[in-house]
Amino acid sequence: MPDHPALTVDVNDIDHRWLNRHIEQRPDWIVGGPPCQGWSTVGKRQWDDERNDLFTQFMRIVRALEPKGFLIENVIGLKDMGAESAVQELFSDSGYKVTSQVVKAADFGVPQLRHRVLFVGRRDGLELGPIHPTREQGRHETVWSAIGDLPEVQPGETVASYTKRPLTPFQEAMRKDSDRLQGHTASAHPAKLVKAISFIPDGGNRTAIPPRYQPKSGFHNSYSRLNSREPAVAVTSNLGKPSGTRCIHPFQDRGLTAREGARLQSFPDRFHFEGGIVSQRLQIANAVPPLLAERIGMELASESSWTEDSQLAVAS
Repeated sequence: MPDHPALTVDVNDIDHRWLNRHIEQRPDWIVGGPPCQGWSTVGKRQWDDERNDLFTQFMRIVRALEPKGFLIENVIGLKDMGAESAVQELFSDSGYKVTSQVVKAADFGVPQLRHRVLFVGRRDGLELGPIHPTREQGRHETVWSAIGDLPEVQPGETVASYTKRPLTPFQEAMRKDSDRLQGHTASAHPAKLVKAISFIPDGGNRTAIPPRYQPKSGFHNSYSRLNSREPAVAVTSNLGKPSGTRCIHPFQDRGLTAREGARLQSFPDRFHFEGGIVSQRLQIANAVPPLLAERIGMELASESSWTEDSQLAVAS
């Protein structure tokens, strides 16, 4: 994105002098996804937990710049753990009224069942109404409608050229302005592992593996294939490891490539990820799906999305 100004800096190093030097005018919105691991485990769940440092840094920047509003994207568990009232209290002293709602990526054209909670605060007291899905239930993009045109790749192999024509409108959109494949590299799996997962059918799990080939480690949802006919489960940074959470290709005996993970996140093929394969997977898994981000941005920008006293509907 060469026309989009970006600065790489440790948020801990940002102070008023830095802000005055780099921010020419007060922003309308500050948007981020600060992690809050201190709220993800049973215990005190205090904001001064060192694992919540990036959240408090986000709060510090909001208070310093005083934007019209802010949006925080996070894992759905944060809402389940009662963080909504805590976030409201943290920002109420600064004049922000905070509401929250849950969104499902598949409802917005993303071929993935990724649920996320959005905390939205606005200084003038207006509340963001429900972000209405753009896809009806049962008309979601599926794993195969997203990646079915990508060429086969063997464990340890890289393929950089298209070998098929796009088969769906989603695939056509993903391939727009792209003349080559980046990140379509499969991890090199041991032969015994390849043999083991070869027994698993489309959408199946490790119970289909004969006892003699059963892996000795992993969880109940390890060594499971994605269902080609359904949206993917949430993409994780372990997307290339069959021992990860349901990340085996529906038909090929391997974990997903970074490009397949990017497709399931709705990143177009022209968006190339830099760094090593581990870094690429982490960037992909930690990202907000672009199609979902686009819809949220449109809702924030539309004055018709705001009310003085909305009753938020939570997405299923």
